[in-house]
Amino acid sequence: MLRLIKNDAQHEDTLSRIYELMQLDLQPDTEESDELEILSMLVKKYEDEHYLVPEPTPLEAIKYRMEQMNISDAELSEILGARSRKSEILSGKRKLSLSMIRALKEKLNISADILIQLY
Repeated sequence: MLRLIKNDAQHEDTLSRIYELMQLDLQPDTEESDELEILSMLVKKYEDEHYLVPEPTPLEAIKYRMEQMNISDAELSEILGARSRKSEILSGKRKLSLSMIRALKEKLNISADILIQLY
């Protein structure tokens, strides 16, 4: 019987069942595949409520997106406006300006909410 996950022990049990189901060669629209999907949603709900992931700092977000998009330091310098600004920004010596935030939001698709945080 499927139930909401209310504690860590139930969370672990549910993860174990998900693992068991994932070892099977499940076909779509079967009882087991539906069970796997529902259990996954229950785990996500529990983890969203109990395991909060803090938002990255602006610098972490920029570095992560650079890596993710395979952007070079030279390309970041172009986005920010000058090579010296890039190194000052990434070292934390200089804060992002409004025009830099706009450019990073547009070119790297980083949320402005993340970029305007204090760091």
